[in-house]
Order: sequence, then structure tokens, then C-alpha cells
Amino acid sequence: MLKKNNNNQKMLKLIDKNRIYFIFLFVFLFMSLFAPRFLNVFNLTTVTKTMAMNATVAIGFTMIFIIGQLDLSIGTIITFSAVIGLSMKEYIGFGGSVPLAIVAGGLIGLINGLLVTKAKISSFIVTLGMMTVLTGVIYTMTGGNSVSLSSDDAFAVSDFLGDMIFPFITPRVLIAIIMVIAFSLFLNRTRTGRNFYMVGGNKQTAWLAGINTDKYTIITFVISGTMAGVGGVLYAMESAAAPLNLGTSSLMYIISATIIGGTAMSGGKGGVFKTFVAILMLEVLYNGIILFGLGNEVKIFIAGFILAAVVMNEAIVAYKHEKIFGQRPELIKELKQVQN
Repeated sequence: MLKKNNNNQKMLKLIDKNRIYFIFLFVFLFMSLFAPRFLNVFNLTTVTKTMAMNATVAIGFTMIFIIGQLDLSIGTIITFSAVIGLSMKEYIGFGGSVPLAIVAGGLIGLINGLLVTKAKISSFIVTLGMMTVLTGVIYTMTGGNSVSLSSDDAFAVSDFLGDMIFPFITPRVLIAIIMVIAFSLFLNRTRTGRNFYMVGGNKQTAWLAGINTDKYTIITFVISGTMAGVGGVLYAMESAAAPLNLGTSSLMYIISATIIGGTAMSGGKGGVFKTFVAILMLEVLYNGIILFGLGNEVKIFIAGFILAAVVMNEAIVAYKHEKIFGQRPELIKELKQVQN
């Protein structure tokens, strides 16, 4: 009986650890069976193209969660980088404006990281303030108007980034996938990558192990800003436009996907690839809701329900862990044997 219970617990832990894959599979199968016109190349390509920007940005944001911090400025960095990328194209071309936009995102991340580590200000306060400042900068730069391009070379770049090179895959989607895989391997297969988890899991222990926790925190904020810059400028290049509300909805979307994907806000747990799968799941869900002809309120409700269920599950797991923490396993086994 004890062995059977242990096997059941292992199975439940395995399912919980990989829950995002089961959720994605369920949502995809449901939409495939019931959503009208879901399973066709055009629609599925639309799904992958829609998720590309947020998947790119979520790489850095997931790492922010892994080290136990928060970055509320990613949405405004997306818009800021997109505006710079298109605004400066007229003067220095895409060859200069795109790197400039990406570097600008990284510099904003650097400022965030320095304020968090050196000034000892909460990342919530720092990035909330940065979000407000950047919003003002964006509106000052643009005069409150969206930026768009109408030149032949801009349309050529737009067509290139939006054309399908493999089934469901465009160049922008391929870039996002490559970066997700690269960062996943870096975090899970290298010593430096695993150090990020140590910093988030227990900063004091990481410090005692000789890890420069401030350095890792700063690097993570730089990565977060850089990835937001990459996502924003690539989206702007494909659409040849940078609307001022480009990154408005991305923050809550990415936070939800990161949590649903299993990355803990407390730090030390999670993964970039699982966040990617969560974003893809949400896009499949949203796409199916549109195909059913349902309104935006239904999309918000269902996404909120999934997020609430995941958070509730995390709370239950944490409670059970705290309940048995410090208990001697051999005594628990003896107690179960007596009870049986």
C-alpha cells in the first residue's frame, strides 16, 4: 500500500511539473475538434505569428522571475524600441536603427538593474517608475502619433519577415524559436545558467557559494530589456508600423503565461521553454475563441480562470510542502504501516 501511494505521489508530481504540456495538448485538441476553420495552414500560421513577439519578450521576463525580481517596464520598452527602430530608419537605415533600438532596450534594463542592486530600490518601484518615464518619452518623441513607414525597402523587409519559409513558420517566428531554444539550453545545461536559479532560490546561499548576486541581477535586467527591444523592433519591421499601444497588453499577458508555465514569482523555479509553450497555448485559446465568434470578455475570463487555477494549485503544493517540512520520513512510513 505504501509503495502504491509513493508511486501515485510520483505520478502526480510528474504531471504537476509538466502541467503546461497537458494544458496545451488539451486546448489544441479541443480547438482542433470543435473550432471552425482552426486546422488550416493560414490560421495556424496566424497563431504562430501572433505569439512571436511576446514569446521573444517572455525570455527575459522569465529570467527576471527566476531570480525573484519583477520587470513592469517590458511593455513600454517594446513600444519604445519599435518607435526608435522605425523613426531612425530614415536617417541610418535598418542596419543602424535596429541595433540602436535593441541596445536602447538593453540600456533601459541596465538602468533598472543598477537601481535595484546599487540603490537597493524594489524592482516593482523601479520598473513601475521606468514604465511611466518611458511612456512620457515615447509621446514626446512621436507627438502622440503612431510611427509608420511607406518606402519600398521597408515593405520589402516587411514581406520578408512575414513570408512563410516552413509550414507555420515565418522568419520572425523562427528567430523567436531559436532564441527560446538557445536560452533554454543556456539556463539548463550550463553552470552559469544554473547560477541564475541559485540567485533566485536563495540569494544568501548563492552569495556564500561565491556567486556575485548583484552581477547576475543586473545581467538579467539587461537581458529582459534587450529581449523586449528585439520583440518590439521585429514586430514593427514586419508591420512597418509602431502603434503607441503596441506593448500595452503584453505585460499582463506575459506575466500570466510565465506563471501558467510554472515559473515561480518567488524565484528559483521555472523555464523559458515552458513559458513559450504557455504563450502558444494562450494564442491557440484566443484564436479558437475568435473562431467561435465569442467576445473579448470570454477570452479574458477563460485566461483568468486558467491563471487562477494554476495559482491555486501552486498554493496547495506549497502548503503541503510546508506541512511536511522537517518531518522524518522513516517515522512517517512507520505511522502509515501502523494505520494500515
